[in-house]
Amino acid sequence: MKRASVIGILLLSFFGLVDSMYITQHEVNGTPLLCSNIQNLNGCNVVATSPYSHFLGIPLSEFGVLFYSIIFVLAALEIVIFDKLLRRILQVMSFIGVFASLYFTLIQIFLIRAFCIYCLASAFITILILILASLIEPFKKQGDLASPTIGTPSQQSPPHFSMPPTA
Repeated sequence: MKRASVIGILLLSFFGLVDSMYITQHEVNGTPLLCSNIQNLNGCNVVATSPYSHFLGIPLSEFGVLFYSIIFVLAALEIVIFDKLLRRILQVMSFIGVFASLYFTLIQIFLIRAFCIYCLASAFITILILILASLIEPFKKQGDLASPTIGTPSQQSPPHFSMPPTA
């Protein structure tokens, strides 16, 4: 199951990379994006040319290329090197991606009032990556963090209190 999840992350990050590169290519060339004819999802060019489409003067799609490239490399390394730290970094990166996607989706809803099908596809891909990343290294429950030397609460003896002698 873990290997299938990592391969799924690898494939999803590839699709996210293609999506981000498509938007970046159109940004660099100055050509309009091909938008879907689905009602309310044809605002790609409105979103792509909005003032919110850049951060520090860099198009958000270029950050997407960087993000998906990092996820792709981490997943590829995880296939070769089975490392818990690598899986945790993959989880943290995918969580950051979901948080950023949520933020930018809210900007589309409330500020731009237009939807980009490519941006929404990227957000969906990022959510799927987070789900798969959570499957390859599950987070432990609070009770599972007990040290073996201390023992679990059922293995510990209750505290012993003695009553002072009465006179």
